[in-house]
Amino acid sequence: MTTETMAGSAFRSAPFRRLWTAGLLSDTGDWLLFIALPLVVLRLTGSAVATSFAFVLELVPAIVLAPLVARLVNRLDRRTFMWMINVGQALSLIPLLFIHALEDLPLVYVVIVLQAVFSAAFEPTKNALLPALVGADRIVSANALVSLNQNLGRLLGGPLGGVLLAVGNLSLVVAADLASYLASAVLVTCLPQSRPPASTVRAPRSSLVRVLIDRNLRGPFTVIFATSIAQGMFVVLFVFFVTDTLGGTEADVGLLRGVQAIGAIAAGIALGFIASRIGVRALSITGATAFAVVSLIIWNLSFVTDELWAYIVLFAVVGAPGVFLGDGLVSILQLTSNDDQRGSVFATLGLVMALGQSVGLLIAGALQETVGTLPLLELQGVIYLLAAGLACLLLKSPPAKAG
Repeated sequence: MTTETMAGSAFRSAPFRRLWTAGLLSDTGDWLLFIALPLVVLRLTGSAVATSFAFVLELVPAIVLAPLVARLVNRLDRRTFMWMINVGQALSLIPLLFIHALEDLPLVYVVIVLQAVFSAAFEPTKNALLPALVGADRIVSANALVSLNQNLGRLLGGPLGGVLLAVGNLSLVVAADLASYLASAVLVTCLPQSRPPASTVRAPRSSLVRVLIDRNLRGPFTVIFATSIAQGMFVVLFVFFVTDTLGGTEADVGLLRGVQAIGAIAAGIALGFIASRIGVRALSITGATAFAVVSLIIWNLSFVTDELWAYIVLFAVVGAPGVFLGDGLVSILQLTSNDDQRGSVFATLGLVMALGQSVGLLIAGALQETVGTLPLLELQGVIYLLAAGLACLLLKSPPAKAG
């Protein structure tokens, strides 16, 4: 890696490197549980409904707790708050040590909810802290590298959660996950203090309602809501597409979901380490458009072939525009807002994404049997096209400021 290549990289900031590593450890721990806990529920109950309920529980805290998260992120020192979250994540794993039989199932659900609560607080805090660590000129790089560690966390934590549960027991998963959260907490304590105590802060706070109606922010949130609906539809319909439309197996489902990380990691490396002058508005529009086009190609290719290799290539490719889109939109929110409202902005982001995904889940779940998988997936692709159009109309290039 040359000095010139690193010039625009957020990795030049030592505090960001610590935050990035802490995020990688935390994301790996999240994916350990994301894979392991539904498998535990399935082992205990043998019920697909009970297992699905475990996934639904993960969306609720981001919706219900958004106002509280906004207040806490705005008022607390963000370094201290992230440390508290990591410690809370570690401590909330302890009930899993007492899971042995079906009657212990409520404990599993309690842990799922607690982990979702902490995750709903960790991500807004991290996003609100980033601009102060790297500055406006490296915000795209920082967000791309955060996206990179999220995908690396998925690649590491997802398989590891399944393997540890298979070769050992739930206690082994708890031990590995607890270690990841505590290591993240140690790294977070090395970050600079992010803000003065709340009593010394005089700037006005922004409520979630004010954030949503802010004319500079409602454009990005509208695009995010549309893409979240499409993502929620995908979560339900993807399995039917692979198993019914393509005639694939459960292993093929896992393979196609996994290869999406290839394009996402490549895009994260490109944007994170290569100094690029592409604007965040253009990045968002390009990502939304490319994601829509590739998605529609995938769904319509099924009329031509069901050869798995073709879909492996396309699903690997589609991860890249997903990073462009997410990186661009998060960067716009960070650059458009000021430090005292970013807690509200990113709590609102979690709220909007969870609501959009819930709408998509309900649409797909209610209509799949009557309308069919492919027509709904065509609609999903059209929603992404609509999001690209909305991005062209509503997104504005933000001022180059951060901190």
